[in-house]
Amino acid sequence: MNRADLAARIDHTVLGPETTMADVEAVLDDADEWGMNACIPPCYVGEASEYAPDVLLATVVGFPHGQHTTTAKREEAVDAWQAGADELDMVINVGRLKAGEDELVTEDISEVVAAVPIPVKVIIETSLLTEEEKHRACEAAVEADAAFVKTATGFADGGATVEDVALMAEYLPVKASGGVGSYDEAVAMFEAGAERIGASSGVDIVAGAPEE
Repeated sequence: MNRADLAARIDHTVLGPETTMADVEAVLDDADEWGMNACIPPCYVGEASEYAPDVLLATVVGFPHGQHTTTAKREEAVDAWQAGADELDMVINVGRLKAGEDELVTEDISEVVAAVPIPVKVIIETSLLTEEEKHRACEAAVEADAAFVKTATGFADGGATVEDVALMAEYLPVKASGGVGSYDEAVAMFEAGAERIGASSGVDIVAGAPEE
């Protein structure tokens, strides 16, 4: 995979609690220079869409724990879309899933998907789930008509693994996120079935790829 092809599949990310607009601009500059997408906090989406209108812009919903009410997630999604977001990464309610309330998990996702005309990626936080729960989370995302499933927020212990990506790819396109920091690691995720990578090390990943 050459650099140009790889870059288009990288969501260069900055989502930490201390993120400033200057940090966002740095990520957008890198994304624009290298041909990557960007994933940023929702409070900066309006400014970011004006600063770098040619960069595909993703933001997060219900982040990082997924425990917002469905109404709050839906409104957050609409607000982000209207501010200029091109894609949304929403966190499921892990507690609801673990309690066996799969119907509520599905409804939560469905409300967000139905509220916006842009792709919604569903973060299932794999490190917190059993194998059976991972399957159920993916099934909820499929039933809710989500565009992707995503491994992790990066704010729980653990991140993307080859095994989890392979499992999730049985259901929907996968965004592998959490702990992917090099070209070789990204290639391993792609080989396991990932379509997209989310990483704060986007430049390092792309720079490690062959130029042609």
